[in-house]
Amino acid sequence: MTPEIRYEISIRWSDEDGAFIADVPELPGCMADGPSYSEAVAAAERAIAMWIATATELGRPIPAPRGSRLLV
Repeated sequence: MTPEIRYEISIRWSDEDGAFIADVPELPGCMADGPSYSEAVAAAERAIAMWIATATELGRPIPAPRGSRLLV
């Protein structure tokens, strides 16, 4: 993930999946998982990069990162 592109990543443990689930709320459908917290974050960063690359290729808009803690 490039340093200037920063999206909020929400991480939770899933007993059902036996993994940490990482969701990127600002990018619809952008999710990842991993057996550890750090692996879920790394997978989410890769998913963000792929989401942006795909949206760019398809000519779709890419939302600016806002994050839930940032003032609008």
